[in-house]
Amino acid sequence: MDIAAKLDDWGKPAWITVTILGLIIFWPIGLAILAYLIWSGRMGCMKRGEWRHWQNKMAGRCGTEGRRDRHSSGNRAFDEYREETLRRLEDEQKEFWEFLDQLRHAKDKAEFDQFMSERRRRSADRPEASEDPAAQPQI
Repeated sequence: MDIAAKLDDWGKPAWITVTILGLIIFWPIGLAILAYLIWSGRMGCMKRGEWRHWQNKMAGRCGTEGRRDRHSSGNRAFDEYREETLRRLEDEQKEFWEFLDQLRHAKDKAEFDQFMSERRRRSADRPEASEDPAAQPQI
């Protein structure tokens, strides 16, 4: 059995370890192993023409687009429960983000109002400029 087959049996963590060790020992070896992994498709999701599967998987992780493409568990009641729970969680997440936006807006407004009141107070405390142009600071 050759080395690549043994590493395939151990899986991706073995390939990652060998690549890192190759980079540590002599960086061109590590780059060669990395190039081999990319060329052979051992580390990618497109190994067996699974590009569409990978896209759906990533869409499911990053948003709601892939949720409808999930496979059924075989239990219709559970699938409906899962969909309802996910929909409820997404709604709660949306409400939470809106709440955070409102908090940020309120904090910004309070800070701005504080700045403006301090500015008004400073301008009120400052003596009025004299009418004499010689007393004005030169720019």
